Amino acid sequence: MYHTWRRSFARCSTPVALTIGNFDGVHLGHQAILRRLKQVAKNLDIPACVMTFEPHPREFFTPDHAPVRLTYFREKLLMLNQLGVDYIHTYRFTNSFAKITAEQFISQILVQQLAVKWLLVGDDFRFGAGRKGDFSMLQAHSIQHGFEVEAMPSILMDGKRVSSTSIRQALADSDLTTAQRYLGRPYSLTGRIIKGEQLGREIGFPTANIAIHRHRPKLTGIFAVAVHGAVDTSPTTVLPAVASLGVRPTVYENGQLLLEVHLFDFKQNIYGKQLQVDFLYKLRDEEKFSDLATLTEKIKQDVDQAKKFFLTQPIDASRLCNAS
Repeated sequence: MYHTWRRSFARCSTPVALTIGNFDGVHLGHQAILRRLKQVAKNLDIPACVMTFEPHPREFFTPDHAPVRLTYFREKLLMLNQLGVDYIHTYRFTNSFAKITAEQFISQILVQQLAVKWLLVGDDFRFGAGRKGDFSMLQAHSIQHGFEVEAMPSILMDGKRVSSTSIRQALADSDLTTAQRYLGRPYSLTGRIIKGEQLGREIGFPTANIAIHRHRPKLTGIFAVAVHGAVDTSPTTVLPAVASLGVRPTVYENGQLLLEVHLFDFKQNIYGKQLQVDFLYKLRDEEKFSDLATLTEKIKQDVDQAKKFFLTQPIDASRLCNAS
């Protein structure tokens, strides 16, 4: 997979099959688009390419009201790579880019720069300044510029459209089952382990701590999780763990959001490692306890409950997407 940041209008050296989108979460709807893209690219013997944007256009226009991200930029690139895309062209969404008209977008970017031969877009795709471009406009210009265009219908599950918005809502409702069904994999967070205050070690439950950036889905609580990336000698090994995602109200009045992961019977030093944490089952909501002794006893119960969960539902690494 080749990734480029596109600024100039230099033409690609070969025609491509292209799809366009933000691909936040790379969910089942996105995966269906990518399967169709790769199928046609193979038939035409041309590269399968994705065009995406950074930042998300809604983050650019309305930063205070933009949707939270299901995946950060790096995570998205890794997932697209795993799904077999040949090239990813990322366009910086800037003031000048936002002013490109729909007609210029077609002639200058799709045709002159990316040499599109076959184009696949979602059925609700809009583009260009003022979002004036749509599928009908692409169809009208495709004959003139010599490319084919196809619209991909929405993917439905139980009569509901699979979308990044629906996944965000599921996570806000702590509905991990629905989020996993729509994503086609467990919801996960990825981050580097930072040095904490060693409180978990002091009470007998050492944790790997990962700082969580803002603009993440509203998911908090105590969870049974699967952890990728902890074992150097076997990077594909996935380990069971219990995790707390929250602000630690027993210890802090106004704590920062933190992901704390306790790996069962694990002794290795893993500071600085990049971990992927898959959220499999919610054990309970985060609570404020009267003292550390009460908190410690509750953590013991959480560990026991998580271990029972893994006895009934062992980790199947083949079904988990490792984006670390």
